[in-house]
Amino acid sequence: MLLQGRSLSAIYKAQSRNDCKERLFMDEIERLIIQRIDEHRQEIINFADDIYKHAELGYKEFRTTGKFKEFLQDKVEFYQEGLAITGAKAYINRSKKANFSLSLIGELDALRIPAHVYANPETQGAHCCGHHAQLAGVVGSAFALLDPKVKAALDGQLVFFAVPAEEYGEVEFKKQLMEQGKIKYGGGKCELIRIGAFDDIDISVAHHISPKGISVGSGANNGFVSKVITIQGKAAHAAGSPEKGINALSAASLGLSALALNRETFRDEDWVRVHPILTQGGNLVNVVPDKAVIETLVRARTTEAILDAAAKTDRSFKAGAQALGAGYRIETLPGYLPALPQEFPKELYDIVREASDGRPVKQESLNSHSTGSTDVGDVQHLQPVLTFNTGGITGGLHQADFAVVDEEEAYVLTAKLFALIAYRLLKNGAALGKKIKAAYKPVYASKEAYIAALDSFYSTEEVEIS
Repeated sequence: MLLQGRSLSAIYKAQSRNDCKERLFMDEIERLIIQRIDEHRQEIINFADDIYKHAELGYKEFRTTGKFKEFLQDKVEFYQEGLAITGAKAYINRSKKANFSLSLIGELDALRIPAHVYANPETQGAHCCGHHAQLAGVVGSAFALLDPKVKAALDGQLVFFAVPAEEYGEVEFKKQLMEQGKIKYGGGKCELIRIGAFDDIDISVAHHISPKGISVGSGANNGFVSKVITIQGKAAHAAGSPEKGINALSAASLGLSALALNRETFRDEDWVRVHPILTQGGNLVNVVPDKAVIETLVRARTTEAILDAAAKTDRSFKAGAQALGAGYRIETLPGYLPALPQEFPKELYDIVREASDGRPVKQESLNSHSTGSTDVGDVQHLQPVLTFNTGGITGGLHQADFAVVDEEEAYVLTAKLFALIAYRLLKNGAALGKKIKAAYKPVYASKEAYIAALDSFYSTEEVEIS
């Protein structure tokens, strides 16, 4: 049965949430935050929908960051752009920077998934990982955090931070940017760390969309290195004189088979994942392929396991090349360091539960592990990053069936949680923020030590045709 376009169950659900709102234990500022975001609900949804339908890929997010700029530049005290090509920071309360500095992170990029219903025809990008929801949450939080009364209650600098290139794809394109001197690292946050864009931040808050719904805190994630493997063969007429050629595609195929046979040597506890793609394997069907190019990520739970799997990957493709008499070039680039478990403070868990209006909120176990990867982990090696998830989606992440089905949870609740968490970290002299920072033990004592560790993954090995 429908009533004014809504099912009875939806009405009862909404009524239940309204009842929960009446029982919420929030202070005056927190109630004002909720009110301001509710007042601008449709603007937040419209912003998210616009980004959703105009997805862009890493280090190419010029339209997306332009929309971020369009919304925030004239509302903040200072706006900084061109960070790691497309990144941007919008500042408020700069006079309180010495007391504390907090950033709210929204990622800009999408994935190349041309089969998605909202794939951008110009870029083939689609937001099947929900980064548009993050960005909408950060922008939406500004409706509350820029309110004069709320802003005055924030005892620290606040940075709305748009960051590029979290999805580690298009490795050959990123190599071109490196050769042009535009970046050094393929991951946006890694590059932002390198250029000092996190130097004025004490703690960051990050969000991700999740098919499992609302949760707080984070377990561990795999880290990885990336590889571009070029097999060099020799062209010849594929039918008339194949004996005069060296088939690079065949050599690459042997390498892929050898890699597959190595998988039984990966330990279960290391959570190894190696997933190559062939980006070039010939130009014409009647010409022996003289070049094959493979891109792959080599992921694992620890640095030691990454290096072990990377060595086996290299060995496999060397063997394939040697068997056919082909040459090879194996370039290894640093990817992301393994992400670290991060506890979510009770003071913040409480406000997430209160703002979620009766929706279940899960506390992630510090012992949990994901085989995916994120450059949030790189930031964690230097400073705390508090993470929360919201739902409102169906389908799978990184898949064409990804769909947003609850804009209220995916976008509006995300904005509320960004704003409420920021307020609780910065109120009362930023007491909670300072407590978290003081208790945190970074893996690297300095940015320079982090960069040295990342640079140690670089390697290139090249052998010409025998």
